[in-house]
Amino acid sequence: MEQQHGILVLNKPKGLSSAQTIARIKRLGQKKIGHAGTLDPMATGVLLVLLGNATKLSGYLLEGGVKTYGGTLRLGVKTDTWDAEGSIVSETKLQEEDLLPGSVLEQAARREVTAWLNVTEQPVPPYSAAKHQGQPLYKLARAGMEVPAKVKSIHVSYADVQWVNMPDVRFRVTCSSGSYIRSLAHSLGIRLGCGAMLTELTREYSHPFGLDVAHTLDEILADPERLPEWIMPISAALPDWRNITVGNVQEANLKNGIPVPHQQEFGDFRSGDRAVILARDGSPLALAEARMDRDRPVWAVLRGLFTH
Repeated sequence: MEQQHGILVLNKPKGLSSAQTIARIKRLGQKKIGHAGTLDPMATGVLLVLLGNATKLSGYLLEGGVKTYGGTLRLGVKTDTWDAEGSIVSETKLQEEDLLPGSVLEQAARREVTAWLNVTEQPVPPYSAAKHQGQPLYKLARAGMEVPAKVKSIHVSYADVQWVNMPDVRFRVTCSSGSYIRSLAHSLGIRLGCGAMLTELTREYSHPFGLDVAHTLDEILADPERLPEWIMPISAALPDWRNITVGNVQEANLKNGIPVPHQQEFGDFRSGDRAVILARDGSPLALAEARMDRDRPVWAVLRGLFTH
């Protein structure tokens, strides 16, 4: 199959890493391929697969994009990876009264999940792809080396408990891109004093796509000829970016790195306006922002989307 250009919204299966999942689709002739937002092997749900020219969108998709997850955590168990995939570090035997509906521990767990709304930073899991001096932390951890403590800023806009069946707590959370749900579960366990690990996770939404438009890997591999019809256009991935049509001369200038003059019909000029997709005959050519060039307003290319 020829190289496709656009976004494939995939419902990643459990047990495969994001890279392994991408490799399966790459075998369908899609040599230029990537993804936005990594999912751990244990996790399922929305994985945005970028094909062809859409691979240039990664940074812009992750920038400010929120994600919604549904997950389950278990109280009383702590692992080295902060989820059920790791080795158990410690276990706390919960009292019989703790396991009863409405127990003090259950009420505390409910409060702590809601308290995620106040979280502004979190520790980075030692088994993660975050890097220290060029090395992923998980490589240092697997080698038995000391993993430096890292903290990252996050924003949680929604957090709620869906059900509790002690010692398991089911929750839903909406947070900024790059947040570690494992870390939220782990920190909750520390605050409760009994430990906790993530046991299940599904990404339900990755801006701007949800599970309702996702396709399973089995579905794609079983009928690869339908891949083109399942691919979303580049413009669909950036719904808040204005689309501006350019002419032949402007298209040629763009491909040569020459800024396109900002026309009044495009709206009020705002320096730094990045919400612009320059297109020709419906085909995206570039992401652009408004700049001043020799005292004249222009659309300056941020990222070319055309095929050379």
